[in-house]
Amino acid sequence: MLPMFSGDRCFTSRPWRVVRGSFVSVCRSCGKGAINQLNLLCMMHHRPFRLFILLFLLFGTLSVRGMDASGQEVLRLGVNDAIRLGMTGNRDLTLGRLERDRASEQVRKAWSALLPQAEASLEYTRHIEPTVVYFPSFGQDGVGPLTEYAISMDNAASARLSFSQKLFDARSFAALRASSIVRTISDESYRAVVADVVTEIRKAYYSVLAADAGLQLYRESLRRNREALMESRAMFTEGMAADIDTLKAYLAVENIRPDLLKAQKRTRIERARLKNLLGLEPSDALELTDSLTVPVSSELPSLDEAYMQALDARPDIRQLELQVEAASENIGVARGERYPMLTAVGQLQTQTQFDDGTAISATDWPVTSSVGLQVSLPLFSGYRISAGVAEARIERMQALTRLEKFKADVRSELEVRLAEVEEALARIEVQDRTVLTAERSYRISLLRYREGVGSHLELTDAELQLFKAHTDHEQALYDYLVASAELERSLGSSLLVADVADE
Repeated sequence: MLPMFSGDRCFTSRPWRVVRGSFVSVCRSCGKGAINQLNLLCMMHHRPFRLFILLFLLFGTLSVRGMDASGQEVLRLGVNDAIRLGMTGNRDLTLGRLERDRASEQVRKAWSALLPQAEASLEYTRHIEPTVVYFPSFGQDGVGPLTEYAISMDNAASARLSFSQKLFDARSFAALRASSIVRTISDESYRAVVADVVTEIRKAYYSVLAADAGLQLYRESLRRNREALMESRAMFTEGMAADIDTLKAYLAVENIRPDLLKAQKRTRIERARLKNLLGLEPSDALELTDSLTVPVSSELPSLDEAYMQALDARPDIRQLELQVEAASENIGVARGERYPMLTAVGQLQTQTQFDDGTAISATDWPVTSSVGLQVSLPLFSGYRISAGVAEARIERMQALTRLEKFKADVRSELEVRLAEVEEALARIEVQDRTVLTAERSYRISLLRYREGVGSHLELTDAELQLFKAHTDHEQALYDYLVASAELERSLGSSLLVADVADE
């Protein structure tokens, strides 16, 4: 029996010679043979190879980025790494941040109505024809005919500085409070976008894991069917199996190939979707470091506990509550039009006139100034104000109704999410036992077939049951992880997941 590796030390680094038709490789320097799967142990006797392994172990794991076999840089991500990357590269979050910034500018715009307003103007006029006035002439005979007098010069200029300050305006005060609420609504809207993006990233990550697991299951099924085909051919050569068994084994192998191609396509599609969510380029290579496993978690909350948590944590519920507050402030804005508006005004002005040929420095610029108060009060607006107040009240009632309806929808949603998680957990428990039974059944069927007791049909059926058991198990794991992600979004816990990923 061949040893697993050579016990004698090799002092050269000459290549290995593979013995064709066997599972044996022979080192050309020492002549020792070893099983191919463990040739690495023998090759490590060569000093250059040992140095390479040492350097790889020291520097190959210092970063989440690595190199694949073709030399392309590979980005290795866990689910929290993906969330952290998505928080900076996701385009939906970028739009959410821009919308939040726009709401901040709306608050500043609302403040401007209460701040002093100042305006400066400069005017120059060139008189083509002078401005004239007519006065009657007076003499001994009384009032005579009108006489024309020019009162303007060739050039005229004026400069004016005016300002105003609202002292009382009920509409502006109410509008400022409403805009501040809108700013808070935009913050909650951004938090809702964060929760949605975190959930979608987790679901996309799990979809890639499920696609990879499905592809691996098809590869294992193909391997098992190839082994069965080799067994059938060997038994047919020895006269222990019929030709039809070999033909069926061959068809079983070929029938898996189209499904394998579909599984490979699915992995590419799911990876492309995940890259898009993370803001990566399509050409970037990804390697996921997590797996489809059930994490150690606490007991699921009751429906009432989950509902109370959602009311406190969900940003979309907080948005609707703030919309009710904003609608209340809009009633004040509509009512404010009934009240007088008091404004302080002031003006500083200077002007001059001069004919051509006169230097500007030689002109006179007299200065005038004035201050005052302006009061405006609507007396009758054709019922426009009362209609606006009624409309604002109706909008507040609509906001309250939307809030109550959404709370009822949230409770129903939580009931569904909890049921989905519980159902997935139960399926995982069942499939764990089913996989163990299916693996034992396949081993027994393979042994019976090799001994000539069982039929090829029995082996094929056992392989199909094993493949289905593994597939259902992976699907149950995927459904649990997706249901957990959806439940956390429904509870408002996705924001906590985002905070953990950022740490």
